[in-house]
Amino acid sequence: MISTHVLDTAKGRPAAQVRVELYRGEELLASALTDADGRVRELADVGAGTYRLVFHPPSPFFRRVELELELADGDVHVPLLVSPFACATYRGS
Repeated sequence: MISTHVLDTAKGRPAAQVRVELYRGEELLASALTDADGRVRELADVGAGTYRLVFHPPSPFFRRVELELELADGDVHVPLLVSPFACATYRGS
């Protein structure tokens, strides 16, 4: 299972209603909006492989943040921290 959350670090709070998409190659596997806590608790249940996680954050500079992930079997949580002029991600637990 892939889950994520988006934090607006400029405002110091979760970013609600951010579109998050998951692709394998060019195929869109899942799409969701973050909830009031900035979370997508269950984006997709996928197996091992290479995927692209695409965020459309509330930033005047970063219109799209795309990550290519190599996943093993098991759950993975991928947070995005974003502000008007910076973004960061990490593998969560």
